[in-house]
Amino acid sequence: MGKVIITDQDLATSARTYRKELLTQPVHALSKSLQHMTLRTGIRYEEKVGELSADIEVGPYSETRIDDVNPDIKARILRTYFGSVVKKFSPNSVYQTIYGSSVTKGEGLKTTEIARTMVTYLAAKMGAKFDAHLFNAVRKDDGDKTKDLFNGFDTITSQDITSGELSTDLGNLYEFTEAVDATNAVDQIVTFCRSANETLQEKEGVKLFLPRAMYNAYLDDYKATSGAIVYNDKFIKRTVEGFDNIEFVPMYQKKGSEFIHLTTKQNMLVGVNLADEEENIAVEKHDAFVLQFIATMFFGCQFESVAAERMLVGKLLKA
Repeated sequence: MGKVIITDQDLATSARTYRKELLTQPVHALSKSLQHMTLRTGIRYEEKVGELSADIEVGPYSETRIDDVNPDIKARILRTYFGSVVKKFSPNSVYQTIYGSSVTKGEGLKTTEIARTMVTYLAAKMGAKFDAHLFNAVRKDDGDKTKDLFNGFDTITSQDITSGELSTDLGNLYEFTEAVDATNAVDQIVTFCRSANETLQEKEGVKLFLPRAMYNAYLDDYKATSGAIVYNDKFIKRTVEGFDNIEFVPMYQKKGSEFIHLTTKQNMLVGVNLADEEENIAVEKHDAFVLQFIATMFFGCQFESVAAERMLVGKLLKA
């Protein structure tokens, strides 16, 4: 087959032609995490989220009794931060990388298709960083990494504890009194789940976000304590013992985290824009042999609600 030659213009044209598709590519890189979270699009800088709280009761008939207490909207802000990246790259080096990983279909591809694959590859790499820092990102205005762009879920949790939005008195914070390990993980996690608000305990589709090491400790402890029980025919446990509605979600992003989160997919919000001209992905040439991959994008996280009926945070005790 003939040799494929990718020109600078091919890459620039592909970036323009497939702009909308390329902007969604970083989101595709989050697909595994987004199985357990809710994506909100069209968020430019910030949007109010939260829940409506109201109480109403029917009492014995009365012509004079009036309930004049207004519904309460507990608002939270889903803030997306505007970020950018400019990366110099050699077209040949990137082409060799994607070709070696079998992303392309062979030398017979049209040049424009390979160019499209190249810029898609870079956009996906950008998205992988968003995924990696969903929990531990800390906004730093003068930072230069993805982990400096926005506040991750653990960072927001710490802020809510400091502000008093999360507390043991409110019933949405649980403080572990001993470290969780392979000798006590089952009892510790079951006790944690039982301490949740009963409304949360009874919801469908509740998820327990936790470090993978803690999940592995649960598996080891479960096997050691109940291995002889007839119904225990699978070592992998998808749900918490006694809670068929609570699914384990072990995440590499929570390695070393001091928190676990018991909540629903609907409550874990990931915000992006994907709608305005401020967001863009382009390939430009400013040097003789080197191109620039240029991208701008909005991104952020938030809990829709931290009410005890919607979420319980566990603050872990380190060994």
